[in-house]
Amino acid sequence: QVQLVESGGGLVQAGGSLRLSCAVSGRTFSDYAMGWFRQAPGKEREAVATISGNGGATFYSDSVKGRFTISRENAKNTVALQMNSLKPEDTAVYYCGAEPGALAPWMGASDFSHWGQGTQVTVSS
Repeated sequence: QVQLVESGGGLVQAGGSLRLSCAVSGRTFSDYAMGWFRQAPGKEREAVATISGNGGATFYSDSVKGRFTISRENAKNTVALQMNSLKPEDTAVYYCGAEPGALAPWMGASDFSHWGQGTQVTVSS
């Protein structure tokens, strides 16, 4: 069973930055498409950014393009999300997700089968 653990969340002022990290164990990491997702209270879980197994392809939601960057370090079995120019509407619990196989541009939260426990990100105005 694949296990994922997120870290790096916290409280930051609008315009600030945070870097989230996801540590993965249990399978061959490079065989998995990975993603970062977020869920605010009363809202559906939404995809923020996804990345292919070799890091060659990335996709971002329109709301974070130009501000967030997803990356992976396969030798260390980790995925990161660098978040810059944070806005209050970015406030949510952020989750790391994994799915065996290739990444497709249409994949969202319902297409990922393994999840971490989440880490809280709060952006103050």
